[in-house]
Amino acid sequence: MLKTSVLTVLISFCLFNCKDAKTKSDVIAQTTARVSALPRTVKSPVNNPSTKAKINLGRLLFFDPVLSGNKDVACATCHHPKNGYAEFRDISIGVNGQGFGNSRVFNQPNAIPFVKRNAHTVINTAFNGINMSNHYDPEEAPMFWDSRVNSLEAQALEPIKSLEEMRGTHISETDILNEVVKRLKAIPEYQTLFKAVFDEAEPITSENIGKAIAAYERTLLTNNSDFDKYMRGDDTAISLAEKEGFELFKKVGCINCHNGPMFSDYKMHVLSVPENDKLDSIDRGFEDQFGFRTPTLRNLRFTAPYMHNGTLVSLEKVLEFYEDLSFKKSRNPHIEATQVDTLAQNLTLKMKDMSLIISFLNTLNDDTFDKTVPERVPSGLQVGGNIN
Repeated sequence: MLKTSVLTVLISFCLFNCKDAKTKSDVIAQTTARVSALPRTVKSPVNNPSTKAKINLGRLLFFDPVLSGNKDVACATCHHPKNGYAEFRDISIGVNGQGFGNSRVFNQPNAIPFVKRNAHTVINTAFNGINMSNHYDPEEAPMFWDSRVNSLEAQALEPIKSLEEMRGTHISETDILNEVVKRLKAIPEYQTLFKAVFDEAEPITSENIGKAIAAYERTLLTNNSDFDKYMRGDDTAISLAEKEGFELFKKVGCINCHNGPMFSDYKMHVLSVPENDKLDSIDRGFEDQFGFRTPTLRNLRFTAPYMHNGTLVSLEKVLEFYEDLSFKKSRNPHIEATQVDTLAQNLTLKMKDMSLIISFLNTLNDDTFDKTVPERVPSGLQVGGNIN
């Protein structure tokens, strides 16, 4: 009887612990599965298939300031390949500006405000909206800090209509796209290029401008970072310290919002980022609730300063900000600590964890993106706008 009892206890102990071990393993696997390598290929909308000619046309439009009201700003002015298709500024200077990146200033006299928000990088925006199962719909991809439009096709036209970004004060928002179409129709080279891409009676339209730029932007990818290689099975692609940082990233709760292949849940979250004193009004964000979309953590090397208004100048400052949130502190007088998203307040981030987490975040950098800049644009204007 004793031997039988002992045997029963041992079997029960073994079964309990094996079950427990399996549960822990499953939890770890589930947590790791919340992030993954980026897909190797990109989807295009059904009504905008990608072709080499369309991509080349989109690149020319992206760098041509003929799309702006005063013919002085291109998409590339604030999204230049030398800056990782972002800009090393807190908030951008668009219309009536001169210079490049940090050196860009307003011409005088000036009545144009700063661009309201920090310039997102264009790199990997082809994957916007991708979830933890690697599913995304390019026609429903959320764009901008407040997700106010969906798809790269729609996004491409919004800066053209914005007063401070590209439009300026001389042409109304309702007229600017018609004016741009008129300008392009007057340029024989653009007539030829659009006709070759869009076999339509009137190939130069605002819709086709958006399609061409979007097709080009879908080629701007960094899906072979050290982290991507690691997630595809190369255990040597990241160091022991970077792996430790990855574990801390998950453990302290960063992964609750920064998940999926793009390290973004693409949801709105209320934080309490300090206001940018260059702006003359409070930015109340999504639906006037101070919410902003979770940004990707990929290529952070190219996107400083950080947050929706660029007020946090380094990754160290970003992590310190989140540490403050965990202590129920608000850095914005217009936002009560109780309004801050509970996922941010429940972070268990400590100062001692920060360097390792930053080491991990650096594994998400990848500088192998296309950096091609056209030697000229069909309008004959300065490539990239007034950036020299």
